Amino acid sequence: MIIINWNFRPFQIAFSCYLLSGIGLISVQSAEIIDFNRQIRPILSNNCLFCHGPDASERKADLRLDTEEGAKQDLGGYQAVSPGNPQKSELFKRITTADPDDHMPPIDSGKTLTQEEIRLIESWIHQGAPWSEAWAYQAPVRHPIPKVRNANWTLNWIDSFILHRLESENLLPSPQADPVTLVRRLSFDLTGLPPLPETVASFIDNPESYEQIVDQFLASSAYGERMAIYWLDLVRFADTVGYHGDQDHNISPYRDYVIDAFNDNMPLDQFTLEQLAGDLLPNATIDQQVASGYNRLLQTSHEGGVQPKEYLAIYAADRVRNISAVWLGGTLGCAQCHDHKFDPYTTRDFYSMAAFFADLDEAQHFKVGTNNLPTRRPPEIKVLSRNDRKILTQYQKQLSLSKTQRVQAIAEGRKAAALNRKINELEKKIETIEAAKRSTMISATVKPRIMRILPRGDWLNESGPIVAPAIPEFLGTISRNEPRADRRDLAEWLTSSDNGIGGLTARVFVNRFWHLFFGIAPARVMDDFGGQGESPVYPKLLDNLAVEFLESDWNVKYLVKQIVLSQTYRQHSLASEDLTERDPENRLYARQSGYRLPAEMIRDNALAVSGLLNPDVGGASVKPYQPPGYYRHLNFPIRNYHHDEDRRQWRRGLYVHWQRQFLHPMLKAFDAPSREECTVARPRSFTPLAALTLLNDPTFLESARVFSERIVRQNLKVFDDALEFAFLRAVSRKPDSIETNLLHDLYKEEMRIYSKDPQAATELAQIGLKKATTEDKSIEVAAWTSVCRAILNMSETTTRY
Repeated sequence: MIIINWNFRPFQIAFSCYLLSGIGLISVQSAEIIDFNRQIRPILSNNCLFCHGPDASERKADLRLDTEEGAKQDLGGYQAVSPGNPQKSELFKRITTADPDDHMPPIDSGKTLTQEEIRLIESWIHQGAPWSEAWAYQAPVRHPIPKVRNANWTLNWIDSFILHRLESENLLPSPQADPVTLVRRLSFDLTGLPPLPETVASFIDNPESYEQIVDQFLASSAYGERMAIYWLDLVRFADTVGYHGDQDHNISPYRDYVIDAFNDNMPLDQFTLEQLAGDLLPNATIDQQVASGYNRLLQTSHEGGVQPKEYLAIYAADRVRNISAVWLGGTLGCAQCHDHKFDPYTTRDFYSMAAFFADLDEAQHFKVGTNNLPTRRPPEIKVLSRNDRKILTQYQKQLSLSKTQRVQAIAEGRKAAALNRKINELEKKIETIEAAKRSTMISATVKPRIMRILPRGDWLNESGPIVAPAIPEFLGTISRNEPRADRRDLAEWLTSSDNGIGGLTARVFVNRFWHLFFGIAPARVMDDFGGQGESPVYPKLLDNLAVEFLESDWNVKYLVKQIVLSQTYRQHSLASEDLTERDPENRLYARQSGYRLPAEMIRDNALAVSGLLNPDVGGASVKPYQPPGYYRHLNFPIRNYHHDEDRRQWRRGLYVHWQRQFLHPMLKAFDAPSREECTVARPRSFTPLAALTLLNDPTFLESARVFSERIVRQNLKVFDDALEFAFLRAVSRKPDSIETNLLHDLYKEEMRIYSKDPQAATELAQIGLKKATTEDKSIEVAAWTSVCRAILNMSETTTRY
């Protein structure tokens, strides 16, 4: 019988390692070169840094494992990490010991390392424990384009990075998608709408026109609307205040600004500057003032008796979280009450960032904010849309000229009746346009309020030191306007590659653009480019995209075009058995991704296919059909929802009134966010409720009815021909024989039912605000409505492949 003395630590560790190595978990030497950022840092962050990281108040044993100096320092004759020697590394001893008192992470922490993670740490230490700074905080540099064996596959430099990795993994890229799939993918990705049948037919006849179609979509006003949907998620745009009564507030012109900015291809650095500091720019234009409404998008409370100091602290924290998430891709907001547990952000950094916004005029809404709809949130201005301003300028010039001509005519003794009529008409037109002005919140600067570090985030505790506007200390210093840095300095620092972190910001955004066109980003956790995030699967590609973005002077359309012109983007989205097994989440991009459309696009698609879609760009928020009583729990004030009863009913989903506490049920069913916080990636769920929404929501039912009328008006006597017409508009292809037979059976059954009950057919044919155009064929329209509901409910109709 062998008795083991577990109190004898050297033997204990050696025996533990022997047991582990005996089952193949520990390899003394490994041919694999361990990447610290990709393979080791996440292990340390997930398991060790809460107790041995940046937060001094939580740090145990005075040991830091988030810095090389801390991990390798002399701890009194031993080191946590002894480069080249795992057996002398206290870190390795602690993660392999069987002694529960010494084991790390502690048993009661709920953390445990996997056998693979232990193997990686041992191999890394064997290789000398090479350390590298966190990838997210290193400025991107341009890397050489890798050599590939199958150069004929590549269409641009992006493809070389992808193919080089696939070849190293012994994987083949997927074939190019068929023309119909490609043009539909491009249309949804770049405009958020399905392609017109003639666009599809043209591309099928001439596949070489791919780049021309890309340019056509990028030049469409729908492009700005599609991109705006994503931006509004980031900045938590909504039509209501969010807290307490969730009253309406005035902000819709900001949405128009965003659409115009994307359509104009405004450089992202200018886009950033105008939103953060448009009000501070010399001779700020109307659009720049509207843009500064970004600073007012946060949730506010208009409850009677609200404590201003409490909510000023809440608002400051909200702004820091959003700035950090949108531009830094970081979690600075976690430092509100204590130093960050996993990243170098400190509590001082948090309040110093908040101090940039201490000059915003916040006091007024505490005094005049009411429960009215909309509530008052000054400072506000009244504005016209950019297009209305252009028209107004033209009318005003014509009016001035007409008045001058009238004076001349009278002076010369000529009649001025015609001129009087023209002047009256112009004055009425001007009056009509002026009446269309909308109020919108803007930023206005006042004397900055004092910003203190709030111990543990307690707004009642004013014992903390005063801080001035500053960037996170570990990221350097900021050039500033004297005597105090302001929001202009912050915007410049975020986007300047010379005097700021422009490269880091560029990498955050190119990662998101890639996500828009592939469904998953190289760095998957898009709002945490830190210790709890994930290193990118293609770090050099991401770096080159960021550098390319910077060197193009922040040209968004240029970057988007580079991505969608790549062969990588053009692959089909069908996963082979091999790819499903080896890369189920498509992290290597050996294929495209197929995924359900975002909520707004699902609605827009049905409206477009039916012919109902109202293509007007910009304007006030709209109210589509909504279940009665949905707002019954909204108080201060109690309100009833009244849907629009004109063509606004069929506006794009982008314009739907965004009620934070009671988001429109259709949008909610398809995972649109409430926009209380920044959303960098929407979830995608598949629920029975979503299917029922597609079948029964009044917008979809009306779309199906109007679509059926469109089919019936074609007077196609053969069912197969009529169904082909429907399919070409809904999914850009002809139906197959199975689909034809199934839907023909459905059509015949519905014809039988409605022939017996013509009153029901008449009622169905009148669903919605759109007047029926085929009253004499109500039975046929009703039957086709059922077929159209089935078509609009197909997965293919609502999926981007």
